[in-house]
Amino acid sequence: MTLIRSASPCVHLRGRRLLRRAAVAVAVLFSLSGEVLAQTPQPAPEAGIVVTGEGSVLVVPNTAQIRIGVTVRNDTVTAALDTDSRAMAAVIAALKAAGIAETDIQTTRFSIQPIYTQPPSFNSPGAGAAPKLAGYSVSNHVNVTIRDADKIGILIDRAVAAGANDIGNVLFAVSDTSKVLDPARADAIADARRRAEVYAKAAGVRLGTVQWVTEETASRPPLPMMSRAVAAPVPIATGEDTLRVRVTVGFDIAR
Repeated sequence: MTLIRSASPCVHLRGRRLLRRAAVAVAVLFSLSGEVLAQTPQPAPEAGIVVTGEGSVLVVPNTAQIRIGVTVRNDTVTAALDTDSRAMAAVIAALKAAGIAETDIQTTRFSIQPIYTQPPSFNSPGAGAAPKLAGYSVSNHVNVTIRDADKIGILIDRAVAAGANDIGNVLFAVSDTSKVLDPARADAIADARRRAEVYAKAAGVRLGTVQWVTEETASRPPLPMMSRAVAAPVPIATGEDTLRVRVTVGFDIAR
């Protein structure tokens, strides 16, 4: 009979010790290689000169946006809403008759607010009484885009004649600034190059080629204007807008 005997327990123990030593050696090897990689100097970013340049151009606005609305007070919600709705419908009809497209008229605000009496002052009779409901206020406003800025005064007159009593927030603009800003863009790039050359000369290097350009445009903010019922034509001066362009330009350094 042939007997098959298992390996000695000490053989298994020795094998496990060898495996543990091998694992430790591999871990140390990876740790050392990581330290070597960490100590290896990384390539520095390529040197360059980054500056901003500005340019501007004067333009005459040819479009405008204005808020036109009707605000009505009455004792009841129904009466205030009915009066306001009829007046606003007349205003919109007047705007359309003046040549404003329906797509250029957009409702921007509609509200119904209760109106309360002011409570008596501290030393007055009835001080401490709660405010009483005195009626309701209904407001309806539309934002109107006017494609011909020269007609804004006429449109205000017609809106007021139709019943508008809350007009303001005039914003003049240029309909197509893409081509209008081209001279300003060229001036901004020239300004950036001039500044970069000053820095390059001061640093004792030669200015290289343009690597990248980013643009930031800015224009005049809205011109606030409030108008109530008037008897004479409303004078509105469009004037000129200064449109500005700011560019950030990255140059390399010539070798």
